[in-house]
Amino acid sequence: MKVKLSNIDGSAGKGDIELSDAVFGLEPRADILHRVVTWQLENRRGIARATRERSDVARTGKKFGRQKGGGTARHGDRAAPVFIGGGKAHGARRREFDISLNKKIRALGLKMALSAKAQSGLIVVDTLELKDAKTKALSLQLAKAGFGKKVLIIDGEQVDAGFARAAGNLIGVNVLPAVGANVYDILKHDTLVLTRAAVEKLEARFNG
Repeated sequence: MKVKLSNIDGSAGKGDIELSDAVFGLEPRADILHRVVTWQLENRRGIARATRERSDVARTGKKFGRQKGGGTARHGDRAAPVFIGGGKAHGARRREFDISLNKKIRALGLKMALSAKAQSGLIVVDTLELKDAKTKALSLQLAKAGFGKKVLIIDGEQVDAGFARAAGNLIGVNVLPAVGANVYDILKHDTLVLTRAAVEKLEARFNG
């Protein structure tokens, strides 16, 4: 599929670019996208730390005190929760969220996310180089383009330094290198902007 190149201010660029149908021409499936997004978000969660319960505390198991005549409860050992240094009663349990997902499903999910944006919300630019790499100037250009409130911009091997600096303080504008492209970030933004280098990198990523 052919897409006309644009400039970062939304104006028409020079020429067009051929996008691979194997990457940008798939029919998105909600179930695949849901599985990949769930996998991403679950793996962002940290491991819930466990507290030490009665069986985890290293204290003597020798019976404390006499069975009768002491005037106190009949304790079995010092690891009981009622003692200072004993285990915690009903403490937090360790929980892990590192769910697994087949690599083919992850790759298919990214292709479908890119295809979904190719249907509506994909802009391809030649480069991110700016004549005036200032935040105010870039803000005016993006406002003129009308990309929406949330814009994800993906460059090639690494993001152009001047553009990254100018976009650093813009709310709703996120910039990533091609290697950082992921389903969750692509779907949660209104518009996806790819450079020519990003398209080449993404297509090579799947062809390799």
